[in-house]
Amino acid sequence: MSTAPRTIRVAVIGGGQNCEHDVSLATAAAVAEALPAPYAPVCLTIDRDGTWLGPDRAPLPGQLSGALALLATCSVVFPAVHGPRGEDGTLAALCELAGLPYVGSGLRAGALAMDKPTTKIIAERAGITVARSVTVTDPDGPVPLPLPVVVKPTAAGSSHGVSLVENHSHYQQAVTDALALDARVMVEEYIQGREIDIAVLRRADNTLILSPPLEITTAPRQLFDTQRKYDGTAQFHIPARLTTSHNQALARSATTLFRELGCAGTARFDFFLTDHGLVLNEVNTTPGLTPHSQVPKMFAAAGYDYPHLLTELLDTALTPKPAAPHRK
Repeated sequence: MSTAPRTIRVAVIGGGQNCEHDVSLATAAAVAEALPAPYAPVCLTIDRDGTWLGPDRAPLPGQLSGALALLATCSVVFPAVHGPRGEDGTLAALCELAGLPYVGSGLRAGALAMDKPTTKIIAERAGITVARSVTVTDPDGPVPLPLPVVVKPTAAGSSHGVSLVENHSHYQQAVTDALALDARVMVEEYIQGREIDIAVLRRADNTLILSPPLEITTAPRQLFDTQRKYDGTAQFHIPARLTTSHNQALARSATTLFRELGCAGTARFDFFLTDHGLVLNEVNTTPGLTPHSQVPKMFAAAGYDYPHLLTELLDTALTPKPAAPHRK
């Protein structure tokens, strides 16, 4: 009798209908390639127009019904769609409705963390410092905060649509560019400080593991924007050189927000370290997961190589959750 372990089919979903489509494809491809045994990938892609493509890149018959039929042949789903209609809880909700276990945060955490003004409200109530910001929908209005400001869509990732505005003549175009990606735009005070990231991983036994902190360095007064995220000009330093008190504050803030938002799997928390302490930048519940992305690099520095990290995420997703208490 064969003692070979049972193959566990993993539906890896990439692509998506948003500006992060290509990044999501890269994450999905990297995950599918690196899955260790007994996990075996079944690749699905959501095309830019919403078409569901199967492992052979052909449109699935029946589209969503065809995708659900294919998903039902898998033991677990690995959503790798960053941004709206993916990271915002959309795919998590689909999995919940289909009764399929999945990697990462659920609908609530995805939706809350994807909306930057909402994340700020939750963070402030948890005692975490955030930058002043105003949400706008009209590019013709006055600049609502003293310059310089950062203009960004309220719900987009990979820094798409993000601009540093240092004079009034550039403000209208910056808001217009951000509105091309979202119906609401956040105008935020510019924070001068070191860019420090940290990731949190929830394991199957419900313990939280923190990565070493990572520092991103760019030229002075340059944003870590979409171009610099992928052209190799930004430098990562792991671990970031921090004082003991700053390390403790960073760990405390990240774990607090992980729990307050209700995150699962892994999430990345981006901060600025200023002369007055930490200021939250944003939260990513579906962070980039290629071997060259921040989160895998941080956990690799802690001894979790890329396949090990993927295994942790899948093992956790497949661990039965405690039943919710019955309420009469």
